[in-house]
Formats: sequence, C-alpha cells, structure tokens
Amino acid sequence: MAAPGEAEDVMARYRSPLVSRYASAEMAYNFSERKKFGTWRRLWLYLAQAEKSLGLPITDEQIQEMEANLDNIDFKMAAEEEKKLRHDVMAHVHTFAHCCPKAAAIIHLGATSCYVGDNTDLIVLRDGFDLLLPKLARVISRLADFAEKYADMPALGFTHYQPAQLTTVGKRCCLWLQDLCMDLQNLERARDDLRFRGVKGTTGTQASFLQLFEGDHRKVEELDRLVTAKAGFKRAYMVTGQTYSRKVDIGVLAVLASLGASIHKICTDIRLLANLKEIEEPFEKDQIGSSAMPYKRNPMRSERCCSLARHLMTLVMDPLQTAAVQWFERTLDDSANRRVCLAEAFLTADIILSTLQNISEGLVVYPKRRIRQELPFMATENIIMAMVKAGGNRQDCHEKIRVLSQQAAAVVKQEGGDNDFIDRVRADPYFSPIHKQLESLLDPSSFTGRAPQQVAKFLKEEVRPALIPYQSKMGGKIELAL
Repeated sequence: MAAPGEAEDVMARYRSPLVSRYASAEMAYNFSERKKFGTWRRLWLYLAQAEKSLGLPITDEQIQEMEANLDNIDFKMAAEEEKKLRHDVMAHVHTFAHCCPKAAAIIHLGATSCYVGDNTDLIVLRDGFDLLLPKLARVISRLADFAEKYADMPALGFTHYQPAQLTTVGKRCCLWLQDLCMDLQNLERARDDLRFRGVKGTTGTQASFLQLFEGDHRKVEELDRLVTAKAGFKRAYMVTGQTYSRKVDIGVLAVLASLGASIHKICTDIRLLANLKEIEEPFEKDQIGSSAMPYKRNPMRSERCCSLARHLMTLVMDPLQTAAVQWFERTLDDSANRRVCLAEAFLTADIILSTLQNISEGLVVYPKRRIRQELPFMATENIIMAMVKAGGNRQDCHEKIRVLSQQAAAVVKQEGGDNDFIDRVRADPYFSPIHKQLESLLDPSSFTGRAPQQVAKFLKEEVRPALIPYQSKMGGKIELAL
C-alpha cells in the first residue's frame, strides 16, 4: 500500500463507475469538487457585494480581491485545513482568506455554513436539470422521428405478453413517447419550482444579518433578494431552518425516479422485441454479443438502461427518509446521505438518457415474422363474417375453423413448423366461396384501426410542440464511450 502522500495508482482505488465509465463530462463536472467549491466562493462574493451595496463597510479593493481569486483554489491547503478543523466550510473560508488577505475579515460575514452548502446544492440541482432537459428532449425527438417513419407499419400487439390485436410500430413508440413527455413536463416543473435558500442565518431567523444592519428589517430583506438574484433565482424560500426543507430533495429525486421507470419500461419492451426478432438496438460492426456464442446480438444497451434505471428508482427512498428524520431546525445526519444520493440520481439519469438516445438513433425493425405466425388466427373472425355474407352458416363455419386452427397450432407448437392455417382453409372446399378474398382478409393494415392517424395527431399536437424550447439543442448523433 502506498505511504501517505505518495502518488497512488488510480487503478488501485475504487472509482464510481457512474463517473469513470458512464456519465458525461458535463454532468460529472456539475457534481465535482471544483464546481462545488468554486460556487462557494462566488456565493461569498455575492454576499459581500450585496452587503456593500446596502452600506456595510466593505471596500472595492476587497471585492476585487475576491473576484480575482474565485477559481484560485488550493485544494491541498483546504484538505489540510479540514483535517485540522474537522469543518469543511471553515477550511475553505481559511483557504479563500489566505489568497484574499485584504478581504479575509469580511468573507462569510453573517453567514452560516448552509449559506454556501445548501445554496450551492440548489444551484447544482438547477444546473443538473438544465443538462438533463435537452437530453430528454433529444430522446423524444429521435423517437418521434422513429414513430413517424413507422406510423403505418403493422406489428403484433401484446396484452399479458400474449398475441393480441395488431397495432403499428409507430403507435407502440407513441406509448413510450407519452410517458417521456410526461417526464419532460415533470422535470421542467421540478426545475422551475426550485427556489434559493438565500440569506437566512443560523436557524433561519436572519438574526445575524439583522444585527449587522442594526435592526433594519428592510435591508435584511433586500440583502436576501439581491443575493438570490445574483445566483440566478427568481425566488427564495420564505422560511427555512438552518437548511432548506429536505422535502425539496424528495421532489427532485421523485421526478428522476419516474423518468427511470419510463426508460426501464421502454428498454424492457425493446429487449422483449429483440427476443421476438421484431426490433434490434444498434449493433456495431465489430461488436461481440457473447464470448461463447458468436451469433448472439444481445441488447446490451437496453440492459444497461434497465440496470441503471433500477438504481435510479431506488434513490428516492433516501430523501424520503432524510426529510422524515430532520429534527427541528436541522440535524447533520442528512449530509453524508445527500452527498451520495443527489449526485448519483443526476449522474444515473444522465447516463440512461444518453444511452437511450443512442438506442433510438439506430433501432432496426423486423416486424413481419411474428405477424405471419399469428395473423391467420386473428383473421378467423373476418373469415367467418365473409362466409356468412357468402351464404354460409355461422356455427358450421366456426366449427370448421376451430378444427383447422387447432391442427395448425399443433404444427407450430409440436412440430416447430410455420402456421399453415390459411393453406388449410385454401385446401378445404367448404371455404371455396371466399378463396379469392383471402388475401384482402389477411391484409395486416386492415387490422390496425386508427393507429396511423393517432400517431400523426399525437406527434403534431403534443410531442413536437413540447420540443420547441429545445430546438437549438437537438445536436447530432451520440456515440457511447463503452
């Protein structure tokens, strides 16, 4: 084992696969130490600027010194200070003060640790949503194009995972799209509902700031408003304890968990369709499906989405339990838990959206095989009606079809052959009055109802309008690193 201080082999230490293997650089940076501590310094700057504008004795020179050192962070010094002080915020106050000696006396003036801690969390959550929303919109856009392309293509429908009435490939995709459009609305609402903690003091009473401004309530309220605006928020929570309510985290992770459920359902459908040889996800030229079975084309991207979506869905339990056990104005048993679950939720959502975009950009459709196997049985009612119109007896026809369909089913199930029901109908003189109609009676498009029209209307009236705010961020195709 390497001695303390020695450079360690990065491959000899655990690294979260969410960052090392999957997540985008943008989302990984959003939850990075550099983003976090850089934001702390900006918040200290906002506070000092606002306090100065409201009359506190803070000089232009002090403000300029802070501005010049926002990203000049000595992480080694900060780590040493934290080890000594056992307090991360004060360690960074000291580190910032070290490179801002003139401003040292006014850094963190009147604030509590949660001024930087909680407000930074809210900024990071907001910025996380700003990264996810365009990615979700891109997935919806790609799947909308897919649905439009295959709006008319008949496909076997399933209820209870048993063959059911035909639908179309595009209509089934619209079921996925409808869920994702709900997720888009939910993420937008959760993002817009976020407020700033603002400048509230140790237990949320703003007592320290009221003292700084010698009892001037108007200035304290204005300080809160100014800092909130500088951080890019329209509103701050009117009341807080030491922290903002941990119910906020529940709302954030709940919409991400719901997104995870949608993607799990979509990718499960794709995996099942791959087994049925109806749809395949992209498969690279040199990709290996199995080390033992060279012919395999495993749906590994969809499996990855399902695997990670399960993790995402479970994470909402953390903020639920954390919010339930926050005593009075706050306890610190939220901190370690939130360091893990908030970051992991956004990183995981980021990964599965990127993967689903890659899948949706390369889906391959093979729908005819299953239709050929099952449509003859589904056409029996049409055959009965045609025979009655030709003068036949409904009960006699039903019995004939029952016998022939069971014979055909035995060929499929017991002998592994193709469905030869229609061949048996053609060979039976009883059905001679409708032999010439069989092709039209078996036209798959006559079994899909209004599916194509529903696709067109849904895409035009609900899906495309929802994407308008993201048109400039649609981007090109995405390639997966692994």
